[in-house]
Amino acid sequence: MHFISVAFVLGVLHQVAAAPAPLFGINLGTGSSSDATPTPVSQDDITNNLLRPALFSRAVYCSTEAVEKWACGDSCDALPNVKVLAAGGDDGLIPRFLVAHDADEDTIVVAHQGTDPKNFLSDLNDLKFAQVGANKTVLPAAGDDIKMHDGFAYAQSRTADIVLSTVQSALESTGSKKILVTGHSLGAAIASIDAMMLKTRLDQNLSLSAVVFGLPRVGNQAWADFVDQTLGSSFTHVTNQNDPVPRVPPQSLQFQHPSNEIHITSVDSAGNIATAESCPGQENSHCSDGFDILDFSIDNHRGPYFHNVSMGNKFCTL
Repeated sequence: MHFISVAFVLGVLHQVAAAPAPLFGINLGTGSSSDATPTPVSQDDITNNLLRPALFSRAVYCSTEAVEKWACGDSCDALPNVKVLAAGGDDGLIPRFLVAHDADEDTIVVAHQGTDPKNFLSDLNDLKFAQVGANKTVLPAAGDDIKMHDGFAYAQSRTADIVLSTVQSALESTGSKKILVTGHSLGAAIASIDAMMLKTRLDQNLSLSAVVFGLPRVGNQAWADFVDQTLGSSFTHVTNQNDPVPRVPPQSLQFQHPSNEIHITSVDSAGNIATAESCPGQENSHCSDGFDILDFSIDNHRGPYFHNVSMGNKFCTL
């Protein structure tokens, strides 16, 4: 089963088709764009920097009960020595989430579930394209010019308090100085807002990294610039071939990606070896922003991304 619904894709294409500019590989909006040449990403970089976040992003799709016990089959077995500190969500209005201590890396991990068509409420979250101002309780440093996707902002706000308080107590109880925030699809959007919340509200001496997969556009140009200025190279968003989700909401509706995209250009037939490149600047025309939106692949959104990691409830083996 594809885990973005047909209704979602049709809604996306309707919005893009209504844009006043040509579609094919052209920046539809007024935000920044880049045509700088991408550089190759090594297999070592994929393994060392992207694999562990991807495994957590996969595991958080599993049931809360299984995640709390860290007994969700292959998704949990791939990450030994993890202690879950908080988990919740209902696979719908509140997407699943976890906060855990990864003892092998001495890192506090926050992960959020993405979209699955088995729950229509998750699709509704994705299909709201209106913008709202930043929630100043969540992001007190956000300027008035920052506008965000209302569904993503609201979804993040539902778990913001428990995520923040659990991370704060975990840092104190474990002595860890590192935080990883990750997620896929809708979970990537929530995770990116979480990363900004944690970075701006916790001790600035902490090391925080955010690695997200299949990220839709979360906010406007001011939001993208805010992410770049606040997180810099500690934020990475991974796109997979012709995945349509990173292309929505469209730039014509004043949405913009931040910098630091890593774009997967191909994956071998076994799903293990990915060819990827680092894309300079925002909305690089050589990467996800450059492919024809009508040539999309829902399978690319699910994966595999690399090391045979695909995302979705169906990959929870227990």
